[in-house]
Amino acid sequence: MGVELVYLTIIKKRFKSVKEQGEKAIKQLSEEEIHWYPNKECNSASVIVKHLNGNMKSRWIDFLTSDGEKENRNRDQEFINTISSKDELMKLWEEGWGVLFNALGELTSEDLNKEVIIRGESLSVIDAIEHQLVHYASHIGQIVYLSKQLKAEKWTTLSIPKGKSEEYFRKMKERHDL
Repeated sequence: MGVELVYLTIIKKRFKSVKEQGEKAIKQLSEEEIHWYPNKECNSASVIVKHLNGNMKSRWIDFLTSDGEKENRNRDQEFINTISSKDELMKLWEEGWGVLFNALGELTSEDLNKEVIIRGESLSVIDAIEHQLVHYASHIGQIVYLSKQLKAEKWTTLSIPKGKSEEYFRKMKERHDL
């Protein structure tokens, strides 16, 4: 397998990991909590998901052939909370991620050497992919942080629990015969 195919495999895994982390955080929120935000400068989980959906559709539909900032996108409207339920939030979530994974699934090794346009700027395909990974991971981090604030002691950790690092590493060494 060439480095290009290795890259495509890895990047799909990274996006999947980011998606799963967001889902685990959102799953812990109630219908009411998806709309909570700490102050007017912050966004709720529902607004962040709405923004991610808009960004993903804009960037990944016709990824190789049209500007990643679609003319029909209304970015400012993405930051107005119109999500009525957690079911609606999850439909938008799946829709956006579906567009992303469909586009990634269509990419070939040769496509990684191409250029794409985002907001009129020419970027390598790899740079555009990496930019979006960072963007989405930062927003998922926001959702995780909001969820942790809301759930407090009821929060179910998404990684190694505090005070359990040694136990975790010991189990990993045993699992991998190290």
